[in-house]
Amino acid sequence: MPLFLQRLWRLVSGRRAVAHPTHPSRDIHPAWVVVLASAWLATACNVPLWREVAALPGQGTLRGWGFALAFAVIVAAGNAALLSVLAWRWTLKPAITVLLLMAAFGAYFMLAYGIAIDASMLVNVMQTDVKEAGDLLNWRMLATVLALTAPPLLWLYRRPVRRMHAFRHMAHNGMLLVGAIVVIVVCLLLVFQDFASVMRNHTKLRYLINPLNSVYALGNIATKPLRLDTSTLMPLGRDAQLGASYAGQQKPPLLVLVLGETGRSVNFGLNGYNRPTTPLLSARTDLATARNAWSCGTSTAASVPCMFSHLGRDGFEARKANYESLIDVLHHAGLAVLWLDNQAGCKGVCERLDQRLAELPAEQRSRGTVVVMHQMGSHGPAYFKRSAPALKQFQPECTSTNLQECTQEQVVNAYDNSIVQTDQFLDSVLNWLSYQSDRAQTAMIYVADHGESLGENNIYLHGLPYSIAPDVQKHVPWITWLSPAMQSRTRLTTGCLQKDLTERRISHDHYFHSVLGLMDVKTSAYNPALDMFTGCRPAG
Repeated sequence: MPLFLQRLWRLVSGRRAVAHPTHPSRDIHPAWVVVLASAWLATACNVPLWREVAALPGQGTLRGWGFALAFAVIVAAGNAALLSVLAWRWTLKPAITVLLLMAAFGAYFMLAYGIAIDASMLVNVMQTDVKEAGDLLNWRMLATVLALTAPPLLWLYRRPVRRMHAFRHMAHNGMLLVGAIVVIVVCLLLVFQDFASVMRNHTKLRYLINPLNSVYALGNIATKPLRLDTSTLMPLGRDAQLGASYAGQQKPPLLVLVLGETGRSVNFGLNGYNRPTTPLLSARTDLATARNAWSCGTSTAASVPCMFSHLGRDGFEARKANYESLIDVLHHAGLAVLWLDNQAGCKGVCERLDQRLAELPAEQRSRGTVVVMHQMGSHGPAYFKRSAPALKQFQPECTSTNLQECTQEQVVNAYDNSIVQTDQFLDSVLNWLSYQSDRAQTAMIYVADHGESLGENNIYLHGLPYSIAPDVQKHVPWITWLSPAMQSRTRLTTGCLQKDLTERRISHDHYFHSVLGLMDVKTSAYNPALDMFTGCRPAG
């Protein structure tokens, strides 16, 4: 063949000249790699999605099968559209590898714990420390990830991908992208009525489309700086001043804020649970428990910043800038603040607390002190690690981090034992505060950051998007204790709080303003309508 015809053939076919071609028939066009990878991602890696689709009303009928098939093609075409922009010589295989790993890990966690993946869930993953991550590792995870990634990756890296000239490659990728979009549009038109109804009434499905859910969530996180100015911390409560209760005080106030981790209100004996999970707290008559309290989020990463914000849940999610928090406002008012993180128990911690308090500036301590203690609490899935052997009242308990290996009764037993541990911890804090009565007017507020699912409807742990999360992930315990001296100082009575807070709905929206109100901090950031103590505070 003449030389110019050889060159023309290579240009049209996309082949490059090779001095010594080896297995020329084994190379594969990039478009086929994209199609096959997209099909694998849409099927094998989306078992959680198809399990949910199979449970939809009307499945098993011809129309139901048609919807499921169209949905599967839409998912595959969505994957293909994403890969089409990454289908270049040096990026195609790495991109497929990353997507396969994302999909495999996502499929495992969705199958094992019934979770859904959104931006807040990925933030939780990014903030997980080594110890927490270790609790999640098990052989089932390894087996699932290998099963979903090994076959396609072995095939992918043993098969050479056809090389093409840059412009021709760009044209092919463009046609692949357009083709994928056309397929999505056609399939949507064919099942639009059913698709719109399912997405509207079963919103969890959109968070199960794997790995597009993770890609979208990562994009949401990456573009957050475009929606939220993170370069500047907006001032808040710079006008904060201490109220009249500080004038001529003989003893300064000492408030302990205990942030519970993963607390389910319905599993607290103090709140009417049919098990004695809080024997020490239930024996007391000086506690006010809010049985109708709700969290700001379904994860620590979402709830804690929100509850320490003045904005409330809706305002916090819609904010365009970051503001100083409750801790900053307390500082502005001249109070001493101490934060202790991940406390499993009070023994030792409360002993060291006196030393830590003594290290705070004396001038601030003379005005008043707020101590924040963030528990390890009932953090899962290793609930059995959250209680001491002597406190394991409920048996048998689940001793595996793969909760589906246990019966729900065993999971609940392990979780309830962790609540018994929390009961002892809170009682120890209250005893310590009582010992401080000769030098401070003391109080404690305990509230959990979020709840937990323990296998109801095959859902475990927490972190589901707030709009679809079950109530047990949002309904949290909230307990208030005021010493007699603090009651006198604030003109609040435990009896009034017990009557007022037992059934009244409150939420983390009230936290910021209630702490400021209890500590008598005057500032324009304070909203008395969100102070949960307002109803029991005498006028004037």
